[in-house]
Formats: sequence, C-alpha cells, structure tokens
Amino acid sequence: AAILIGEPIATCLSPSVYDIVCKLGFEVRENCDISSIVTQNGDICWKKITDCVVYTESAQGLDHRESVRLLGPVCRAVHLHLSSLPKGQFEMQYAPALQWTGVPELFPEILDALRSLDPPSISLSLMKLTSCLERALGDVYLLIDKDCPFLLRDLLASEELAQVFGQPVMDVLQVFVGSPRGLNLRNVLWHGFAAPQEVPPKYCSMMVVLTAGLGQLLKGYLQRTNFTLAHRPFLTLTSVEDLIVFPDVTSEVLSVLEEVIKKSTFILKIMLPYWEVALSKLKSHRFADCAILLLVQLETGLRKVFAEVNGCPKRLLTAESTALYTTFDILAKHLNDGKINQLPLFLGEPAMEFLWDFLNHQEGPCLRDRLSHGEISLPEFPKEVASQLLAFSFVLLLRFIDEDLFAVFKEKAAVRSLMNLAITYVSRCHPASQLKKQVLSCEGSLGAWPLLPLPEEAEREPVRSEGDSETDACSALITEIVAELCCHVPETHRAAHLAGPLPPEDMKLLSPMLYLILLLIALELINIHMVLGKNASEYQQYLRFFKCVLQYTENLAAYSNQNKWDEAVHLSHAVLLKMWAFIEKKQMLIHLAEKSTSKVV
Repeated sequence: AAILIGEPIATCLSPSVYDIVCKLGFEVRENCDISSIVTQNGDICWKKITDCVVYTESAQGLDHRESVRLLGPVCRAVHLHLSSLPKGQFEMQYAPALQWTGVPELFPEILDALRSLDPPSISLSLMKLTSCLERALGDVYLLIDKDCPFLLRDLLASEELAQVFGQPVMDVLQVFVGSPRGLNLRNVLWHGFAAPQEVPPKYCSMMVVLTAGLGQLLKGYLQRTNFTLAHRPFLTLTSVEDLIVFPDVTSEVLSVLEEVIKKSTFILKIMLPYWEVALSKLKSHRFADCAILLLVQLETGLRKVFAEVNGCPKRLLTAESTALYTTFDILAKHLNDGKINQLPLFLGEPAMEFLWDFLNHQEGPCLRDRLSHGEISLPEFPKEVASQLLAFSFVLLLRFIDEDLFAVFKEKAAVRSLMNLAITYVSRCHPASQLKKQVLSCEGSLGAWPLLPLPEEAEREPVRSEGDSETDACSALITEIVAELCCHVPETHRAAHLAGPLPPEDMKLLSPMLYLILLLIALELINIHMVLGKNASEYQQYLRFFKCVLQYTENLAAYSNQNKWDEAVHLSHAVLLKMWAFIEKKQMLIHLAEKSTSKVV
C-alpha cells in the first residue's frame, strides 16, 4: 500500500479558473426578466443573450471574462425559470426544440438533477449535455461539409456552424464550452478538475436553454434550405467480451468499496461525492453514468499520483485558463522535459495495460473519448464494462489505504480474487495482442486446408519443367527456412513445425508459404520488445523487409484469385530468397534476443 501524504487539496482549479467559474458570474447583481430571454411559448430570445457577449477593443476576439460577468444574471433568471417549471410544461415548451439532439430523453433527467440540488448529479448532467451537444453539432456540421472536426472547440470555431446558427450565437457557446479562457465547462468537468460544489447549477440550466435555442434556429435553417438533419448512428462497443476479466461487482465488494473510498488517499476529499454517486449509479443500473464518473475521477486521482511520483509542482494539479487538456497525458512514457514518467513504473505494467486497453488503444473501446464526444448510446452502455472499471478502480484504491486496514480487507476472498486478477492482467487491445489473435486465427484456418484440391483447369494443364524447377526451389527454400526458424521455437512448441519435403504442385505451395509467414511473425512477435535494440538504420531495414513480405501476400492473393499459379510461384521464389538473405544476416528480432541472452550469460 502507498499513502499519498500532503496538504488537503481545496480545489483543482487555478485561481483564475476558479474566479471565472465560481465567482465572476455572480458579480452583477441586477435581476433579469425571464420574459426577455424566453417567451411563454418557449422561444429563445437570442438577442438578449448575444448582447451580453463582449468583444475586445480590436474586435478580433471575445472578452471571455466580461462576457461571463454580464451573462451571470441571464443564467440566474433561466435557472430560476427552469427550476420552477412543472415537468409537463417543460415538455410542452422545450421538448420539440430538443429533438434535434437525437437524445431528447436526456433533458427531463437533467431537469430532475437540477431540482434535486445534488451537486454531483448536476455536474454529471452537464457532462452528458456537453457530449450530446457536441455530437448533435457534428451532425449539423455534416449538412455542409463531410469532414467533421473531432473536438468541440474546433466545431464551435467553424465557419460551417456559423452559417447555420450565426456567429453571435457561436460566440455565446464559445464563452460557455469552447475556450479555456471562458467557463470551459466541458473540459473542467470531463477532465476531473471541477469539484461538485464548484459548478454553479445555473450554468447547467443555461446550457439546456441554449440547446433548445439552437434547435429553434436549426429548424429555421432546415426550412430555408430544405436540408434534412441525419444523426450518425451510435458506435457499438465491439469485442467487449474480450475485455471482461473481473466478475460482476458483488454486494460484498460494493460494501467494502463504500468503506475504501472514504479511506483511500487516491481520492481527493473534495471529489468523494462523485465516487459515492458512481456506486449508487451502478446499484441503480445506470451503467454509463457510473462509467463516466469513474473515468473522470480516475483521471483526477492519477493526476495527483503523477504529480507526487514525479515531484511535480502542485500547479500541475490545477486547470489553467490557458491550457487545452488532452486525455490522460499523464500516462505517457516521458514527461515534457524528456525525463521518464515515473507513474507507469509506479502503477506497474498490468494496471497500465488495463488503462491503455480501455482508454487509448485504437482496437479498444476508447471509453473516455467515446463517452465524452457523445458517440455511445448511454442507455445501452454495457453493465460488464462498468463492472470492469469499478473492479479496477477498487484494486487501485486499495493501494492507497493504511496497511492495517488493507490487511483487514484482504482477508475477504472476493477482494483477494479481484487483486489476483488485476495483477495478472495482460493487454487485449495492444497491436501485439491483436496480432497474436490474428496469427492464431490464421493458423486455425490453414489447419483446415493443409492440401488444397487443384482446380480442374490446373489438373488438365501439362506440367512445365521450368515451373517444376522453380517450385522445387521454393520447396527446398521453405524447408530450409522453416528448419532454421524452428531452432528458435521454444522447446515446448517444436513438435508443430513443418517437416519433410513439400508437395511440388504449384498451388500446394500456398499453404506451406502461409505457414512459413505465420511462423516468422509468431517468432518475431515473441521477441517484439527487442525492436528497441535496433538503431534507426536497422529499424528502417527491418520495416522494409516486412513491407516486402506484406506486398508479397497482397500480390499472392491477387494471383491466386486469378489462378495465375506460375506467377505466384515466381513471386514466392523471389520473396523466399529475400527471407533467407535476411535470416542469414541475422537481422531478425530472434537473433537480437539471442545476442541479448548470450550477453547476460
């Protein structure tokens, strides 16, 4: 167990960000008449809102601070209005204007959160609102251009959306969610900087009304242009079953976890309510909500550990008004100054591989990105994935509690089981892991057709002696290369290698050739870490060799599809000669591994 000792952190917002988010919008005390902002029919009076946006003297940019100050009374009036509006009336006035988001069912839930006065629920609502807004704005952007920006700030700065909604409206959104110099609500929440009490509920209310107002403007645009808004389908989390390592979190584990979150120094005390709500969301089967809160708080906690183990100044824990945040930079191998990041070493390989699998690897679910960008259907979020995140978080939190308490919790069999699963975790989504799966799949396929029947045309063709000689040469080379490679196969696997003379028919070279390539890849994959031992020139040579093999397989596929077997044999002979030359020069990773072993011995 590791205890992070330090001064309790009162806020993760820098003084300037704290000022703009928590104070600035409360400075202007005047009352604002709601009827000047929203009509009785629910129509948004944009002029009242856009008039609050202030520009710098050069008119080149926004004065974010002054805009936030002037928008404060408008937000307050909107918040009082929504908080007192009966649910039926909210549905009647605003539901039609929220259809454009593709998730209108989200907004009554947000209204419930606002009325609950529960700060973590309001923060969660605002996170979900910004992600759905980003997705919907992307759909609008695609009415005009086919290349939609990935980031919300780029969407909001685009000329395309200004064409639809008008620049003054886009400037309002910039103040709320588009710039680190403004309220930057999306980023301070999604990156785990804002504590529950630090997010004024009135900004959540204002974002609801702004979203409805955008829907009204969009309706007019669609009528003028005869365009139809189409929503991109949600992404489905594929291969989730491959990622399931931990069993579902039991009530026993949950009860221990409720104790652990109060004691673990991984958790900032100001953020504890988020963890409590995450657990309650799992119990109430709101799995996406649970996952969102866990991901955000994992980032917060890991940032704290990152600063501690790297001896970083406390300011790295805070959101800065000039910073644009990217997800989990803290997991990178090196710091900005080139030094080794101590966090991966501290967490250990299994924990790092879990985080990379769930967050970063392209073949993985990329949960943090996909949830924050509104790409996943929240009601359909898999329970199993939320359970994986919670179980992982549980084991991580245990590393930051008092040793005596740790000993007590470790007595429980369910806790020990989760810990054992965590320390034996290996990546499922790393390219090397994906390649292993592909090799095994190909091997299974090849095993199903060791000798292919020849097409009738090929059987009738007389065998040419020239073809025979090249086929024989291929056969001999395959046998020789396989024999050489098999010297590097681990003892336990040597029975599986190809042995004996290979059949001479052209087409029957296909299976042995593919087996040879699989064997080559499998052996290199075992020693993939040795690639770090190559210098730049050797690395480029190595890449060129495998690009040559890749090109061969692509050409072979084309020739075999066209029954051009003579050409296929000629191609095979050429690549086999290159393979043999490469192996003879001992340029493969298996050779590097042997050198390394002999040095150790």
